[in-house]
Amino acid sequence: MNIWYDQLIELTKKELRARYKTYFFGYFWSVANPLVLALTFYFALKMVMKIQIEDYPLFLISGLFPWQWVANSLSGSANIFINNVSLIKKLNFRRELIPLSMILNDLFHFCVSIPIILLFSLHYGKPVSFSLIFLPVVIVSQFMIVYGLSLAISSINLFFRDLERIVTIILTILFYTTPVLYPHTYLPENYSYVIYFNPMSPVIILYHQLFLEGFVQMKFLFLSFCYGVVILSIGYYIYNSLKWKFAEIL
Repeated sequence: MNIWYDQLIELTKKELRARYKTYFFGYFWSVANPLVLALTFYFALKMVMKIQIEDYPLFLISGLFPWQWVANSLSGSANIFINNVSLIKKLNFRRELIPLSMILNDLFHFCVSIPIILLFSLHYGKPVSFSLIFLPVVIVSQFMIVYGLSLAISSINLFFRDLERIVTIILTILFYTTPVLYPHTYLPENYSYVIYFNPMSPVIILYHQLFLEGFVQMKFLFLSFCYGVVILSIGYYIYNSLKWKFAEIL
């Protein structure tokens, strides 16, 4: 157990060093992309299309920062095993630590962006609420969802290399069908049930509620955690079913 823990720590450190080694403004670059996206969508949707959402910049970044974690982890997971062939072929190495270290790296970058969201919350007069105690639960739920999907994607992609391109397309579709840019209440009543079939919808809704409204709806908290447990279990099942063939495929 200690060996695996040490391996995970070293892999995560390696990921962090690789990202910051050549960048002087390391922290800035970790939050720049979602901030630029937020500015772009604010201009397009608020200034041009006149969408009526109160405190829209805060709404945007409280959805875009966690979404960036999802997008980075899932897009990077397709080739994570392919790019670490030397580790895959080691007999005393747990291969699931490779995508795990990548996701912990992306989780770290999301966590360092939370102060930015809180600053926006204070700017818009949103007091720090007691409901923020649920933030770790939301993060854990998102972590389980992302890790489960990453295990499945990284494992299957070894045998079906086109999956990488399919994931890119699905991420684009998922982005616009998840209430990142708009409140879930904007969905027509006849289609409101759709959000319950998207595992990322309850997670993003919870972030919006935490940072804008100061409360969480327990049904979304429960749903996000259930999605996390189910998707992580499925991801591990797929990984365990295929891992025996990794070395010979690579």
